[in-house]
Amino acid sequence: MPETRPAATPTVMIDNARVRVTEWRFPPGGATGWHRHDMDYVVVPITTGALTLETPTGLVTAELRTGVPYYRNAGVEHDVINANDFEFIFIETEMK
Repeated sequence: MPETRPAATPTVMIDNARVRVTEWRFPPGGATGWHRHDMDYVVVPITTGALTLETPTGLVTAELRTGVPYYRNAGVEHDVINANDFEFIFIETEMK
């Protein structure tokens, strides 16, 4: 039986013809659930900490720092899990 994790909470802040900006809040151990990104995107961490990514090729740990953004192309598939014992927050901007 798959592990049950608390759900990360998305709050869409902007959604227009060009971008969608979403704040993601992860409780400790929280996850997005498996998903595929259909658009290029940029993530800006609001919190410093580690996220675990379940990918088609295995687990990856991402060490993120507050204010240090990263970019990914459309097509990424993963489940993002908060590996910290505190709430983790980031802002995701998807380019339409």
